[in-house]
Amino acid sequence: MTDLNIDGMAIAPGVVETIISMAARDIDGVASVGDPTTSGIMSIFGGGKPSTQGIEIETGEDDELIISIRLYVKSGFVLSDLAAKVRQAVADAVETQIGAKVGAVDIYIDGIQFDN
Repeated sequence: MTDLNIDGMAIAPGVVETIISMAARDIDGVASVGDPTTSGIMSIFGGGKPSTQGIEIETGEDDELIISIRLYVKSGFVLSDLAAKVRQAVADAVETQIGAKVGAVDIYIDGIQFDN
């Protein structure tokens, strides 16, 4: 994805991905965005910046964003409820912080993290 242009302001894809990652991680039950082993390594070298691995953004009709997020979730949560909360949080964050319309937020659950 190239820079997103909103009201004469160019926003780099990494900024949008960071907003999405932070919104998803704030939901109780989300263990990580993207592969947790890679996310952990990235946070060590990236200075604590949230991982944007596992996020894809496309522009759909009417310049709406189509967002795909790959998640690892914690056990004990109803997956459909968790996905709905992530969808809403991501859409709200993107619309509030950058003013872009969100057409869809597709959630892919790649794994479940169990407590020891």
